[in-house]
Amino acid sequence: MQHQEFRAAASLAAVFSVRLLGLFMIYPVFAAYAQDLQGATPYLIGEALGIYGLTQGLLQIPFGLLSDRIGRKLMIVIGLILFAIGSAIAAQSVTIGGVIAGRALQGAGAVGSVILALVADLTSEENRTKAMATVGISIGASFMIALVAGPILAAIIGVRGIFWLMVVLAAVGIAITQFVVPTPRTVRVHRDAETVPGMIGSVLRNAELLRLNFGVFALHAMLTASFLVVPGLLRETLGLAAHGDWMVYLPVLAVSVVVMVPAIIVAEKYRRMKGVFVASVACLVVSQVLLYAGASHLVVLLFALTVFFSGFNVMEASLPSLITKVAPPDAKGTAAGLYSSMQFIGIFAGGVIGGWADQHGGSSAVFALTAAIALVWLLAAVTMKQPSYLTTRLVVIGEGHAADAETLAARLRQVPGVAEAVVIAEEKLAYLKVDSKRFDAAQAEALAGAR
Repeated sequence: MQHQEFRAAASLAAVFSVRLLGLFMIYPVFAAYAQDLQGATPYLIGEALGIYGLTQGLLQIPFGLLSDRIGRKLMIVIGLILFAIGSAIAAQSVTIGGVIAGRALQGAGAVGSVILALVADLTSEENRTKAMATVGISIGASFMIALVAGPILAAIIGVRGIFWLMVVLAAVGIAITQFVVPTPRTVRVHRDAETVPGMIGSVLRNAELLRLNFGVFALHAMLTASFLVVPGLLRETLGLAAHGDWMVYLPVLAVSVVVMVPAIIVAEKYRRMKGVFVASVACLVVSQVLLYAGASHLVVLLFALTVFFSGFNVMEASLPSLITKVAPPDAKGTAAGLYSSMQFIGIFAGGVIGGWADQHGGSSAVFALTAAIALVWLLAAVTMKQPSYLTTRLVVIGEGHAADAETLAARLRQVPGVAEAVVIAEEKLAYLKVDSKRFDAAQAEALAGAR
């Protein structure tokens, strides 16, 4: 990437990270904190933990579409202001209802889609994948850092202090957006990075994409529901002091990363994606069954958590890759937008149904529920089609092709390694699905640039 592109990718990854750090740090410490709030019940605690996913899932696509009209940076600043106000409300609230309202407002600052659209505005077609990968890595790193940092910070400044820290992080994000992130010369729709309303219907009719959307819904529903009861189990089983569970999360996450890296290499490099995918979902099923049957036993609890986070991290890396492989070349952004929305709706569903299960049956009921969700996902995963191992490539087309886009698309389909080609004349782009091992980029660019 060029210096300006690297600056754009790195600074926008930082904006993404400062927001997610705060949201994720709450996960391991919220359930114990919320028990002392006025009006708290297990169900309402679950709703409070997951409610930000509902507002974020519902507003993410509208935020992105609005940013096409009034500007990316403005929408990011508006979203971070909403996030800061929601954090302040949650910090000051002494009732569970007040925290629910604050968490809902936190999620209303749904800037994720806008950040990705701005990345696309600020990077060239050939470097966009690298820039998006930078943002993706920052998201994964934020999650793992936050699970360890959350309990440590809660012991120092309290959970209210973490909410106030989110206000500070939002201010940092606004400063980075205004003073570090470059301003794009033009703002336009990028089909590879944004949701196109006219394509939502076709994406929703794609059975394989629906299967993947259910997967990310299930994954984050299980995660959120589990965090309603796992921190308490760790304290009871290991005799940990309050907020000492970071000592468990740190080695568990370290092992999960060691497992994840070779699994992704086997899946991508050796093209064993379906096998790795199904095995990872099976690990999630096993982990939830173990938690249901033996969470009160130290060895079982630690082993189950290690298996869960190993499967979780493999899925977090694999699912976005599969979306890219399965989505039509000109609908990648739309497919990714709906996928992300389902991820957040899964967070909300996990909080609500996990809280309901905890209120009516305790931790065993929560794990019975998450095991059932994982089992349904396993059945869906087993029946998925073998992935095509195709990636999306963008090729700029010459002015002379604007009037005959379909002819150019047909010619591009004849290029070695090209499986699909869609030419959008008004965007001066050809969207290709290619086998990267066989794709002749030089020939495709020569065709697209020919007059």
